[in-house]
Amino acid sequence: MSAFRIVVLASGSGTNLQAILDGLHGQGLVEVVGVGSDKPAAGALERGRRAGVETAVFAAASFEDRGARDRAMGDWIESLETDLVVLAGYMQLLSAAFVARFRNRVVNIHPALLPAFPGLDAIGQALAAGVQTTGVTVHFVDEGVDTGPVIAQREVAVPPGVAREELEEAVHAVEHELYSEAIRMIAEGRVRIDPGDPRRVAVDD
Repeated sequence: MSAFRIVVLASGSGTNLQAILDGLHGQGLVEVVGVGSDKPAAGALERGRRAGVETAVFAAASFEDRGARDRAMGDWIESLETDLVVLAGYMQLLSAAFVARFRNRVVNIHPALLPAFPGLDAIGQALAAGVQTTGVTVHFVDEGVDTGPVIAQREVAVPPGVAREELEEAVHAVEHELYSEAIRMIAEGRVRIDPGDPRRVAVDD
């Protein structure tokens, strides 16, 4: 069986990408075939290069608008015969046309238990709300902001008086584990969107 081919899009240092490279890439089931970024200096690109993975930059300033950028990025993704697009700290909103082009083939990770604390600074939102538990969500991407069907979630405790940096570290540790687990389940064909309710995801044991 040929490997399940993924492209990772990232804007920053790429720690989630590194976890995927370390935990899944080149072990037979999953192959990272491309790393794309909107930032030419993104650390994720260097991580991809070190792993021998093709990289590409789609800087907003290089395109007329978001639609043109996403068309070019989509063409590159399709040229790599990609099975799944993985957002790993990609800080650009995707156009509706891009989401439709790769319907149910784009996943994202969010540092909260969605639908709680969507959008930017989810960890700050959780601390401001005084919750005792937050977490991590892996979900399919739709046209909304952090509104797509949930694939997997895992809780992270918020101890009283915890420092933001400590909570961020705990959340990121869970992200690194959960994202690889969710991608593995998708690659194994165990994740299905319920045809009767596209908001629900079924995961086979």
